[in-house]
Amino acid sequence: MALADNQETMLQLAVKLGVPMTTHLEELAMLDLHELRIVDLLPNMMVMVRSLVSRESFSFRREPITLIEKGLLITFQNIVYDPTKEVDGLSWELPHVRVMPLQLASEIQFPKQSHIQQITILIELVYLKQFLGSDQHQFSYLFEQDSTFWIEEFMSPQMALLVEEVVSAHSDVALSAFYYRTKFLGLLYLLFATLSSRELSPHYRMRSEEIDAIYKVRNILSSSLDRPIPIEELVKVSGMNEQKLRQFFTQVFGKGLYSYYQHLRMQEAARLLKDRRLSVSETGYRLGFSNLSHFGRLFEAHFGVKPKKWSSQY
Repeated sequence: MALADNQETMLQLAVKLGVPMTTHLEELAMLDLHELRIVDLLPNMMVMVRSLVSRESFSFRREPITLIEKGLLITFQNIVYDPTKEVDGLSWELPHVRVMPLQLASEIQFPKQSHIQQITILIELVYLKQFLGSDQHQFSYLFEQDSTFWIEEFMSPQMALLVEEVVSAHSDVALSAFYYRTKFLGLLYLLFATLSSRELSPHYRMRSEEIDAIYKVRNILSSSLDRPIPIEELVKVSGMNEQKLRQFFTQVFGKGLYSYYQHLRMQEAARLLKDRRLSVSETGYRLGFSNLSHFGRLFEAHFGVKPKKWSSQY
């Protein structure tokens, strides 16, 4: 399908979802939609599979989706980088999965010159409960009426492989409805298996501005991988007290502030070693480690191998 046809399909889909994009035509023109497939499994599920490149960094606000009365929006977003191009910081560019109520508006962001493989699943709550069965009690916060929440997980390698497989599949795949339903449920299984490993803790209703504040804190952390930000500064940015900030941050990301920050640093270290071909010492110093032994121990704890061995594998 030609790029122009994909854009027209995107506009038609937005109308069907109840979120017309007529006011975002300028932003849409910045996207090269190389692949766009709509898999209609209504009334239970609708899925958008797309592969695109954004020519510029931009964002726009998506309004609440009205196509399914009570459901979840689950987005698997894999980012495929060209290792020959420098990437400044990580911010929201890491492959991730986001889960939110369909009725919640959100800010959609596209990083410049990144190849995005994305599978967006709209799923009806009753249908999802059928698959979770007796385990649904672990995820009761997802099913509470009028609950406002936002969950984000790093995409596992297994999820990324499955996303790439589905995005790369031929449009005329045999038994297409059967094929796609199976693959999408496989993605949902991997996601909920990951969510089930989160530490059980109370989930609190979050206002939209509180979600925005948590992402401001996250973006500051990810843009300062070489210098830890004092908690006092993060508290000031969030506009919350320290206890509430820590509580909401863990609720959204499944990790505390320190654990999340170290995870980002190790992911960036792996990228620098693999794609930028930096030495272990160059990588450690770039990420603010004055003690390279400490850097090596942290890296090994995350990836199971020392950074030098990791680097030699590529």
